[in-house]
Amino acid sequence: MAKSSSPQRANPFDTLLDFEERSLAHVAGRPEMIEAPGHWRGVGFRLGQRRLVSSFDEVVEILPLPPVTPVPGAHPWMLGVANVRGSLLPVVDLKQFLEGDRTVVHEGQRCLVVRQGGGNVAVIIDELFGQRTFNDSHRAELAGENDGRYGHFVGQAYRLADQTWGVFNMSLLTRTPEFRQATA
Repeated sequence: MAKSSSPQRANPFDTLLDFEERSLAHVAGRPEMIEAPGHWRGVGFRLGQRRLVSSFDEVVEILPLPPVTPVPGAHPWMLGVANVRGSLLPVVDLKQFLEGDRTVVHEGQRCLVVRQGGGNVAVIIDELFGQRTFNDSHRAELAGENDGRYGHFVGQAYRLADQTWGVFNMSLLTRTPEFRQATA
């Protein structure tokens, strides 16, 4: 009687090696890396009654509000400095800087860490909405999103689901002389 030729069973190591080789051979594009023309993504947040969004390129990370050590003689909107993983970050109340009204700090408070020449700075926001994606069809006319001091930092807006989002330029903020001198 002839022996049937059954497929040879691989040992567990060979199976894992096969998985690794097939995995490395398949390079699928991640959704966040696929850029469609006319799409724009950013971090959505609220300051007072305004819904704003800043580019992902400008926001380094999002943190819970760390313990802050006050800096004597600083502007009222400059809350102090915080030690974040061994680096000292200036912490700024963004609403107070722009509107003069202090942010009500609560448990779960978030701050955005943004790039600034010479080091990063943390800005406190009222509420975090997370990632927002817009396309050219969502562009809207500015209707109060750029009133007052916001006018220097908000140059365009998007409208999505009956909400208008002003695009807040963090790079301009960090280059503003008053802001830069206080956070340097």
